[in-house]
Amino acid sequence: MALVKYNNNSISAVTAAASIPSGGLNLLTTNTITSGVSSSSFTSNINSTYDTYLFKFINMHPATDEADFTFNGSTDGGSNYNTTKTTTSFYSYHNEGDSAAALAYEPSHDIAQGTGYCQIGGDALGADNDQSCSGEMYLFSPSSSTFVKHFIINMNTLTGADYSVNQYTAGYMNITSAVNAVDFKMSTGNIDSGVIKMYGLSKS
Repeated sequence: MALVKYNNNSISAVTAAASIPSGGLNLLTTNTITSGVSSSSFTSNINSTYDTYLFKFINMHPATDEADFTFNGSTDGGSNYNTTKTTTSFYSYHNEGDSAAALAYEPSHDIAQGTGYCQIGGDALGADNDQSCSGEMYLFSPSSSTFVKHFIINMNTLTGADYSVNQYTAGYMNITSAVNAVDFKMSTGNIDSGVIKMYGLSKS
């Protein structure tokens, strides 16, 4: 079989930096929580400027043990957070004692055309001083008047029982109205501390 040799020049057209899309992340808003709040909302800068928004969650810490981190969307600037959603979720977990581990679909976290808050941070988030959850959420084309609003979320949680839970949640807000605000809160009690950053992904 003949050998084919390539040099740097022969593949430069493929690997040139100019061939890589130039779109980048633009930090729009940072919500820094240093004392207890019931929720953390983003009510501006979600518009047609960007087709994709990225939320980064950094050490979200609950005031109440075994709370879940959740989100909802709004079509009226944050007066109401009640968008209709259909979602699905799966997770993997492993405990500190190395005695339990699994990968599973979690039907109890699913929403089927519901308007309540969607659970995105694994079960039973711990409230010890060193416990929190971190991750990210992509929201696609929230200003579209044609399509539903898809989202994809990946979170890692340190639970009250000392489990690492990596949860993937995805779904769509089943509305064609523009989503112009997003709210995050714990399923019970306050958010004690944490940082949430919202970025817009450049179109080009």
